[in-house]
Amino acid sequence: MKSYWQKIQLIATFQIALLGIIGYFPMIWMTPVAATPKTFSPPPPPPDRGAAGDRGGAASRGCSVGNQSAIALVPVYKQTLKQGQTEAVSVTKVWGLTTEEYPTFWFFVPYKKSTINSIEFVLKDESSKLSQTLYRTIVTIPETPGIISIPLSATTPSLQVDKMYHWFFKMKIICNPQQPAQREYAEGWVQRVNLNPKLVDSPAQETPQQRVRLYAENGIWYDALTTLAELRLAKPQDPTLAVEWMNLLKSVDLENLAKQPLIKCCQANGT
Repeated sequence: MKSYWQKIQLIATFQIALLGIIGYFPMIWMTPVAATPKTFSPPPPPPDRGAAGDRGGAASRGCSVGNQSAIALVPVYKQTLKQGQTEAVSVTKVWGLTTEEYPTFWFFVPYKKSTINSIEFVLKDESSKLSQTLYRTIVTIPETPGIISIPLSATTPSLQVDKMYHWFFKMKIICNPQQPAQREYAEGWVQRVNLNPKLVDSPAQETPQQRVRLYAENGIWYDALTTLAELRLAKPQDPTLAVEWMNLLKSVDLENLAKQPLIKCCQANGT
């Protein structure tokens, strides 16, 4: 009799445990998995020595926030190219794609307004032997350190498809009034391309956030960055946008700038 009740208790215990397991697994299966935000998929850089530049970011001389210098928010490619039969040359390429006729350029300015003497942006067409300046502007100095945008003026010639353009970002900093102004700069290249016709009318472009992912997945850096930055300016407290901003910058090794404020400026007086 005792063994009979022991069997009954064992069966009951097994059934309770089984019910617990069955009740547990649906909770696992139904737990939503957070979608991984898309990051930038870099296209192959220009061949040879095309697009050599410097996006900045070296250590400052001491009067900036966090001991940083100005830096352009743009991809960088490190390549080793052969020169002759044996010699190799290291080249840094600073280059990104856009589909826009008048793209927007983004820069991190780590200095207080009181230490900035001037900011200048220049865009050149260097496709021929004689370099042509298409746009030159003195940029309004931001009130506080942060990431600023410089849109290309619609009064300048629009960018042509498949053509490379050379841009320059120049700053004069006065850390010590008793000493000459320090010069900082970044330079790089932008190239306009046509978006794949199959993607032009894609449902993936229904919202700005979907367009960010579309641009990033197809290597269109300037458009992905500008669209996402404008979303963040409109919704600065949105945690999803903050994560996507971090991932986008991290994909080009600029994650250290992800928490820097976006500054709504800057007016430019172009020529």
